[in-house]
Formats: sequence, C-alpha cells, structure tokens
Amino acid sequence: MSNPLADMDKPDVIFCIGTNMTECHPVAATRLKRALTRGAKMIVADPRRIGLADISDVYLPIRVGSDVSLLLAMAHVIARDGLLDDSFMEEHTTEGEGFLEHVARFTPEWASGICGVPAEDIEAAALLYGGADRAAIYYTVGITEHICGVDNVQSLCNLALMTGNLGREGTGVNPMRGQNNIQGAGDAGALPNNYPGFQSVTVPAHQEKFARAYGRPVDLEEGMTKVTALDLAGDRIRAMIIDGENTVVSDPDRQHCEHALKSLDCLVVIDIFMSETAEMADVVFPATAWAETDGVCTNTERRVQRLRAAVPPPGEARPDWWILSRLGERMGWEGFGFQSAREVFNELCSLSPIYAGLDWDRIARSEYQWPVPEPGHPGTPRLHEDGFINGRGIFKMLTYRDPEETVNEDYPIWLTTGRRLPAYHTRTQTGRSEGLDYLLSEERLEVHPDDIAGLGLQNGGWAELSSPRGCVHVKVRATTRSPRGTVFASFAFNDVPVNVLTGGGYDPVTQTAALKACPVALKPVAPPPALGQTGLGGALGRTAPP
Repeated sequence: MSNPLADMDKPDVIFCIGTNMTECHPVAATRLKRALTRGAKMIVADPRRIGLADISDVYLPIRVGSDVSLLLAMAHVIARDGLLDDSFMEEHTTEGEGFLEHVARFTPEWASGICGVPAEDIEAAALLYGGADRAAIYYTVGITEHICGVDNVQSLCNLALMTGNLGREGTGVNPMRGQNNIQGAGDAGALPNNYPGFQSVTVPAHQEKFARAYGRPVDLEEGMTKVTALDLAGDRIRAMIIDGENTVVSDPDRQHCEHALKSLDCLVVIDIFMSETAEMADVVFPATAWAETDGVCTNTERRVQRLRAAVPPPGEARPDWWILSRLGERMGWEGFGFQSAREVFNELCSLSPIYAGLDWDRIARSEYQWPVPEPGHPGTPRLHEDGFINGRGIFKMLTYRDPEETVNEDYPIWLTTGRRLPAYHTRTQTGRSEGLDYLLSEERLEVHPDDIAGLGLQNGGWAELSSPRGCVHVKVRATTRSPRGTVFASFAFNDVPVNVLTGGGYDPVTQTAALKACPVALKPVAPPPALGQTGLGGALGRTAPP
C-alpha cells in the first residue's frame, strides 16, 4: 500500500475496484465504514453486488475482465472536464501530454458497450473521483488475476497521477494483500526478477553485491515463475519444494497442476497440516504455525512486525527458516548456518536498502514501515510524499483487450471466483474449525434467478459446471448478487474443485492466471447417489472430461 491503514478513514472519495473487502479484509473494511460515517463518498466497481456495493454512492457492475475500458473512460472524463492536477503532473510525471491525447478517444459511451455500465454512471464515478481533494484507490486480486492484470494496475496509477492523489494523507493506490506476509515474501526476494529489497537481478551492481554476500556466482538473468516451473516439471524441473501453499487446490487448471507434480522425481512440501498438496509429496516437513514461531512478517501497509512464539510447537514441527537452513547445509551449501530468526532477519537488513535502518532489536514494537534506509530513520508510513524515488511517475498508454477466452456458444456464461468470509483460502486451517465449518460447510454456485429458470436449474439442486479443461458438480444457490450471465464460486472447497475449470490465459508480464474470467457451461444434474439416498448436505465435487 502506498498509504498506511490509518489513512483509510481519511479520504473524501474512496474507489474500491476488484476488492470484496468486507469478506476478504473485514477488519480493514471497518475503517472505510468509519470514513463513510464521516461523510466520505464511495465508488465500487465489481461484477457482483458485494457488501461494499450496498453502502456505495456509485456502484459500477462491470462485466468480468473489462476493467481497462472503464478506467480509460474515467480518465477521459477527468481530462475532458479539467479535473487534472496540472502542477502535480508537471512536477512529478512524464508522458502526460501524450496520455491526455491518448484517452481523448475513450468515451464513456465506448466503454459502456464493453463493460456494460451505463455511460452516465461512468461519468458520475469519474467526476466524483476527479473532483475530490483526497481520493484513495483500493484493490485486490479482482484486478490482478486477469491476462491484463498489469494493465489494470497501471490504469489505476494513471488515475492517481492525473489527479495528484499520491503522496498525501487519505490518497494513494493501495493493494490489499491476500495472505499474511505476502508483502514480506516479496521484500525478502521471493520473486523471479528481484533480489531482496526489489533489487533487479539483471543489474550488474546488484549481481556483484549478492555474489559477494553469498560467496558464489549468482544467476545473471530472471528466474522462472511457478507457471513455467509447472510446465517444465518432469523435464527441466525434476524436483520442487512447496512451502506453505496448497498448490493443488489454489492453482488454476488443476489437472495440469496434478500431472506436473506427479511428473517430478521428488516433491517436498513444508506445511503445518497435511494439505491436498502435501498428500502428493515424497517428503513432508512439519512446520510451526504462527503462534509457535519467532520471526518477522511485513503486512499490507509495509509494517515490519516481530512475531513471538506463544506456545511450543507440537512433535517434530520446526520453523520454516530452520528447515530450509538445514536443507541447505545437508546439500553442502555455505551460508545456511542460521541458528535463529534474528540471524536471518539481520542478514536481510544488511542486503536490502529498504530494510537497511532496521534490525531484530529495532523492530521489537513493530512500529516501522519501510523504506527505512538508515539507522535512526523514522520509517515511511506514506510513500511518495517527497516525490518518486525513481524520478517521475510515468503515464502508460494502454488499450482494452478481451480476456483470452470469451463466452461463446459452447460456454456462454462467465465464471468468476473468489473467497468467502468464513473460509480462508483453501480451508487448510479454517476447514478444521468446527465453528467456521458450521458457518460455511459447503460450496454453492451463485446463479441469478433468471438464469436458474432459463437453464432448468433448481435453487438448492445440483448443476454441472464445465469449461474447456473439465467439469465439477456443485449445488446451486439462487441470488441476485451475481448478475445474469455470470456465476460465482469460491475455490475454498476441495470437494468442489473449481480450479479444475480455470486457467484460460495468463498475464504476459507476471504470468498471473485469469482466475476471474472463465467461460463456462451450466446444466442441471442429479445429486450424487450417496447424498440422494441419505439426504445429507455437502458438495461432493467430481472431475471429468468436458
């Protein structure tokens, strides 16, 4: 996030796009509700009428995958009506003149024909955002999990740059991270293109720095993403370690994923529970859970937080850093002799410019947000207050493009996926809680009542949901929350393996899968025999060829 969580109740206008925050980030969402109580206005763009839409001032029910068209049209209106921050653009940006010429042709009427939102509502949203003194953007994976995920984020940055909504209280472009410490993982170098601290692996000075630190030559080119690694499993990739991720359930194109993992000579999984992925492993190392671990995580607002073990770990469970360190030592590699989380973190601080002013003792009270470039620095709760570290913000000339797969005669319905409040991710943890399982014990496909009638489905009955990659059987829930022609399901339940269906295309820059826009077909089917005989609830998902 460019701005701290404390800023969430300070904007005059809040623009939430592709984020179901009341279910996926319910604690942070309370700050937005506080802002609305204070008098702030809110714009919500989402294909489903999520909880935020019910309390918004302008709701934009866009077609899945059409975000760029909406954002181009909003930029058009802001430029057309003179709502630009001219001084900010002149002092802090580049390519602005070309950008304004570029967006002149993307009218709300043009965008309406693509995204399905009335032109007048697009104008209302643009005028509200562009006319605010302090406007903040919040988004999550509803924006990024598309073949145009990078374009979507850059389009949001364009809006902030043209209105000067960066580097000030109550403004910013703010991605809400989906899992604990996903920000910290990127900070520590868990990316194929960066060393720790987002230092590019292709810059010679960075290569020399890390070669000296590690005492050996380092790779001179960007590494591969997990998508590429799975494609090469059984060929160039013979072994794999999966740490803390239930890849089989959470990744797209499940049949491809399972085939890839089975093709490996050796699969090692590090996890706190025997997940569906761990069940496929040759070796499983039991890791310590959050309350059993001394360590560090960095949260969504870049706050570096000390974690302290509250209880001893069970059995042979060990911290992830300890397991990886011992593996490195057994493989004969120098530099893996870490004996404490303190040592690991202090090495990170010695190598990462954004952590350079921190150490294990200084983060004892979790009060600093990076960058902290030197000892004594107070941290940086709000980015870009003194301009952009790389010089100027660059406007991007983007155009709309359809998802790689679009609805057609064989697959005429859009499927979009996401999360539900009581079921975290793949239920590896929440599925073991009786209380949470009581709140959500099965997955149901959200279908508009008109589609239920038109397809011969029944509310509470069973349906076969199919894509070019496979099919699943799932119970149906009638709701107007999803619009006609679009259905929704979470990927939380292994017995309704929705990610058998997804995987039609990837962003060319990040290789993020298009999990939010998948054409499917839908038809009624009889309930599974066991459920039909006993009358028991629950969804028994099955996979089969399409």
